[in-house]
Amino acid sequence: MKYLPIFILSAAGIVAMATGGFAQLRAPSWSLLHAEQVAGRQLFIDHCAPCHTPKRDTRIVLGPSLQGVVGRPAASVPGFPYSDGLKKSGLVWTEDNLRKWIADSAHTVPDTLMPHVSLSDPAEAIYLIAYLKTLKAPAGR
Repeated sequence: MKYLPIFILSAAGIVAMATGGFAQLRAPSWSLLHAEQVAGRQLFIDHCAPCHTPKRDTRIVLGPSLQGVVGRPAASVPGFPYSDGLKKSGLVWTEDNLRKWIADSAHTVPDTLMPHVSLSDPAEAIYLIAYLKTLKAPAGR
């Protein structure tokens, strides 16, 4: 009986360690979507930000704001002088159309005025679109 307290404490310690070990087996606090968005944000900074802003109501430098671009009709940001080709394209910026545009804008819409370095890596397009989807348009727009 004199070893009972030691046994109880040892058992409690084993249970505590086992519980802590199982806690580490839970799902990680990150998600694949979040990782894609972070990678896409960096691609945006590297390839898009020199001309585009992620927020509306900011000064247009070379290109229109990309806030709310996913699902938006092409050539629809007021005050931006789009090419006739883009105005007449009838495109809506769906994920599929964005993927095509990112890969080769001049082929997607001939006579476009947007000069950009194409991202031909399909993974980069996925990441960039995941980030663009975070740039939701403000309510009521």
